Amino acid sequence: MRIIDLLEESPVIAAVKDDEGLEESFKSECTIIFILYGTICNIAEIVRKIKSHGKIAIVHADLISGLSSREIVADFLKQNTEADGLISTKMPVVKRAMALGMIGGHRTFVIDSLALTNTKKQMETFRPDFLEILPGVMPKILEEIRQCTHVPLIASGLLSDKKDMIAAFSAGADAISTTKKELWFM
Repeated sequence: MRIIDLLEESPVIAAVKDDEGLEESFKSECTIIFILYGTICNIAEIVRKIKSHGKIAIVHADLISGLSSREIVADFLKQNTEADGLISTKMPVVKRAMALGMIGGHRTFVIDSLALTNTKKQMETFRPDFLEILPGVMPKILEEIRQCTHVPLIASGLLSDKKDMIAAFSAGADAISTTKKELWFM
């Protein structure tokens, strides 16, 4: 199944940052789980739990203690876990994951106009499976990025209520990712 199809089916993504959040995510209708915590020693078990609940497991490779920031991290996750994909701020890591048949998401922080310009330039030469934009509470910026790419957009970070979710979707986001558990059940 293509990532855009998964996002259309489940536009709210549970982003989990601890075991309590992981357990709560299993009760939600969120099909996709972003894993924002763990270590090289327990990531396979975290992914296994998600898969045992019939959900899609996408590991934020940059946030897993003990993993490298090089392309080999994709090989490690592919060979040693059941992860469906990974997210990284490092384009070579995302490209390697995609080459291995995994879902590859690129996370970018749009903190100023230079970062926005760089993100737009990257989208001209690099097409990840999805682009995760942080913070996700910038409808004008989401609209601007949507106009320059057809890559699925996921708004993340600082989304605090239903109004923020609606604004992100109205601005062109295909999905939102949040650690705020209340939003997983809307």
